[in-house]
Amino acid sequence: LTDQEKRKQISVRGLAGAENVSDLKKNFNRHLHFTLVKDRNVALPRDYYFALAHTVRDHLVGRWIRTQQHYYEHDPKRIYYISLEFYMGRTLQNTMVNLGLENACDEATYQLGLDMEDLEEIEEDAGLGNGGLGRLAACFLDSMATVGLAAYGYGIRYEFGIFNQKVSNGWQMEEADDWLRYGNPWEKARPECMIPVHFYGRVQHTPHGAEWVDTQIVLALPYDTPVPGYKNNTVNSMRLWSAKAPNDFNLKDFNVGGYIQAVLDRNLAENISRVLYPNDNFFEGKELRLKQEYFVVAATLQDIIRRFKASKFGCRDAVRTSFDLFPDKVAIQLNDTHPSLAIPELMRVFVDIEKLEWDKAWDLTVRTCAYTNHTVLPEALERWPVHLIQNLLPRHLEIIYEINQRHLNRVSSMFPGDMDRMSRMSLVEEGSVKRINMAHLCIVGSHAVNGVAQIHSDIIKDTVFHDFYEMDPHKFQNKTNGITPRRWLVLCNPGLAEIIAERIGEDYITNLDNLKKLLNFVNDEGFIRDVAKVKQENKLKFARYLESQYKVKINPNSMFDVHVKRIHEYKRQLLNCLHVITVYNRIKKDPSKQYVPRTVMIGGKAAPGYHMAKIIIKLITSVGDIINNDPMIGDRLKLIFLENYRVSLAEKVVPAADLSEQISTAGTEASGTGNMKFMLNGALTIGTMDGANVEMAEEAGEENLFIFGMRVPDVERLDREGYNARAYYERIPELRQAIDQLNSGFFSPKQPDLFKDVVNMLMNHDRFKVFADYEDYIMSQEKANALYKNTKEWTRKVIHNIAGSGKFSSDRTITQYAREIWGVEPGTMKIPPPDGHNE
Repeated sequence: LTDQEKRKQISVRGLAGAENVSDLKKNFNRHLHFTLVKDRNVALPRDYYFALAHTVRDHLVGRWIRTQQHYYEHDPKRIYYISLEFYMGRTLQNTMVNLGLENACDEATYQLGLDMEDLEEIEEDAGLGNGGLGRLAACFLDSMATVGLAAYGYGIRYEFGIFNQKVSNGWQMEEADDWLRYGNPWEKARPECMIPVHFYGRVQHTPHGAEWVDTQIVLALPYDTPVPGYKNNTVNSMRLWSAKAPNDFNLKDFNVGGYIQAVLDRNLAENISRVLYPNDNFFEGKELRLKQEYFVVAATLQDIIRRFKASKFGCRDAVRTSFDLFPDKVAIQLNDTHPSLAIPELMRVFVDIEKLEWDKAWDLTVRTCAYTNHTVLPEALERWPVHLIQNLLPRHLEIIYEINQRHLNRVSSMFPGDMDRMSRMSLVEEGSVKRINMAHLCIVGSHAVNGVAQIHSDIIKDTVFHDFYEMDPHKFQNKTNGITPRRWLVLCNPGLAEIIAERIGEDYITNLDNLKKLLNFVNDEGFIRDVAKVKQENKLKFARYLESQYKVKINPNSMFDVHVKRIHEYKRQLLNCLHVITVYNRIKKDPSKQYVPRTVMIGGKAAPGYHMAKIIIKLITSVGDIINNDPMIGDRLKLIFLENYRVSLAEKVVPAADLSEQISTAGTEASGTGNMKFMLNGALTIGTMDGANVEMAEEAGEENLFIFGMRVPDVERLDREGYNARAYYERIPELRQAIDQLNSGFFSPKQPDLFKDVVNMLMNHDRFKVFADYEDYIMSQEKANALYKNTKEWTRKVIHNIAGSGKFSSDRTITQYAREIWGVEPGTMKIPPPDGHNE
C-alpha cells in the first residue's frame, strides 16, 4: 500500500464521501485560480498549500459566525484566557481533524496529483511561545472549544516568534522567525476594532477623582484566528493584538521640520509587538517587556468591557450601565503573572472612568480574576522595579500602593505585631531597588490561585506562598495540566488512534478516560502486536525524516531514548549526558559484551542570553561527535541533537519515542506536559517524582514507569545538611571517569578547557544536584535496557501507560477550571450545524 492508501483506511481521519471530495476539488481549484490570476502562470508548492488552507478555511467561516452570533444572543458567562504566549504550531491539519475533513481532503488532493503531507509541511509554525506555558494555552483553547465554553484567548501577535535554532560547529545560533513572510491564511485583521492604549504621562488629582493625562497613545489592532472544537460546530476566537502608531504620532508636538523623523519614529510604538522574549522560566526586567504586558492587558480589558456593556441580554437599555453582574458574565484567567497588570488596570477603569467606589470595584475585580502559577524558581518570578512602573504607568503604581496598603491593614489585623510577616507579604519589596512582587499582586487580587500539578500546588501552599495560604486557604487550588488528544494523538499518531478505536470505539477522543478500557487488552496478543507494530512504523518514519533533513542515519531497531524540552539546568540535560558518557565508557571497556542498542536524542532551545544552557548544547554535540564516529561503538550507541525543536517537530518525534526522559530535580518542574504526550503515544517514562510524573505513576502504576532519584523531602534534607558534590565524585568511579573526561578535554580535543565551567558548576555550585541522582539514574536505565529486550513485556507496560493517560486530557483540566474557578458548567452550549453542506 502507498502512504496515501494507508491513510485512507484510518477511520479517525473522517469520511471521504464522493460528493464532499468533488466539492473540495472544485473549491481548491477555484482558490488556486485566484492565486494564479493575481500572481503567476505556474503554480509553486506554496500555492497549493494556500489553496488547500483557504479551502479548509471556507468550512470554518459559517460555523465561526454562527458560534459568535449564538454567544451574542444567549449571553453566557465568557471566559477570557490572557497569555503573553500561545504556542500554536501549525493550523491546517488540526482544523481538518476537528472538522472531520482529513480523509476527504487527502483524497481530493490525491486526485489532483498532490500529496497532502507534503503540503502540510509547507506551513510555518506559529511559534508565539517558549515552551510549556505557551503550549498549555494552545491546548486549553482547543479544549475550551471542544467542551463548549464561550471562551476567548487574548495575546500579542508577535511579528517574530521564538527564534529558529541553527547548530553551527556544535553551537546554537539564532535566526529571526519571520513566520508571517508569506502571509497567514488563518487570521483575519479587524481594523474596525482598533483600541487605544496609553503609556507614560502623569496623574492629576481632581475633585472628580484621578486623571491620567499627557499620555502617549499606541493603537492595538486585533487579528482574530478561529479555534474549532472537535466535531461540535463550535468555533471560538483567539484575538491577538498588533501595535500600530496613530497617524498623528509625534506630529502634534510642534517639532518644526521634523516630519520625516516623526514618521520614521512610528517604529518605536510599533516595536511593542515586534518580538517574543525568548526566556523560559527566567525574568528579564526590560521596559519593552513591561510595555508588552500592559499593552495586551489594556487592549483586552477594553474589549471585555465593551462586550459586557453591549450584551443584549438581561438588559432593557441599549447598553448595560451597572457592573453588578460583571463577575457573573466575565471570568479572567491570568496565565502566570505576565498579565498581572489586569488587576490594577481593571481597578483603574472601574474607579477612575466608571466612577465606582473603591470597595465595590475591588470586590468585582477579585471575583473576576484568577491566577495560575507556573513555577517556584525564584529567578522566574516577576519583580518589577518601581521606577520603571512609575515612569510608564504612574496611575497603576498609585493603585498598586493603595491595594498594598489595604492588604497590609488586613494582615496586621489578623496577625497583630507580626512585622516579619508584613514585610514578607507586602506587594512592595524594599532593597537597593524597590520592586513590585507581581505574584503577590495576583494572589491578593484573585479569588482563586492554582498550581499546575498536585505536588506543585502543595509546594506553593507549604513554602513560597505559605503566608498567603494561612490567610486565605480557600483561594488555593490544584489544576493538573493536560494536553489535547486531538493534536497529540489523532493528528500526530493516527496509526495508534486507529488501533485504539478498533478496540474501544472513537468516543475516547473527547472522553479520554475511556482509555481505561484498554486494560482489558493488556494480555491480548493481537493488541500487543498492533501496538508494537505501530511504534515500529513510527520509528521507521522518523528515521527516514532525520535522514532526509539532517543526513543522519540511525538504527530503527535501537531504543529511541528521547529528551526534548527547553535547555535548562533544572531539567538536567547534563544528567542524561553523564549517562551517555557512562554507557560509552562501558562499551569501550568491554566491547564484546551484548548491549541494548540506543539512539539518544536530545533537543531544545536555549535562551540566547543563558550561557550555561548554550554550553550544554555544545557539550551534547561534542559528546555526539566522539561517540558517533567511534568505529568500536557502531550503531550500539548514538547521540543526536535534534535541531530547532518546536511543535511541528514534537508531532514527529513523540510518536516515535520508546523512552521519555523527565528527569528534573524533584520540586523544580511545576508540571511538565511533554511527559503526558509521550505517555499517551506509547513511550515509557524514566523520571523523578516531580511535577505530573507523580500523578502519571499514580494513574498507570509506579511499576510501569522507571521512577528514580530523590523525592522532595530528600532534596530538602540535602539543602539543610549541605550538598557535597565532591563526595559523590570520590565515591563513584564511573562518575569520576566521566567528569575527568569532560575536564581533560577528551570530548573537546581542540579546546581542552571548553567544559571547565560545566565541571566547576557540577562540582561546586550545582543548585540541581545532578550527582546526587546519578547512581539511581544509571540503575534505572539498566532496568529499561533489561525490559526492552523483552518486547512483549515492554509493550504490556506501554499499554498500562496508555490506559492510564486519560486523566491528562486538557478537556478534564478545563472542565475543572470551569466548575471550580470560573463557575460555569461546560457542555451547556450547543451550537447548531451551519445551513447547507458547503456554507
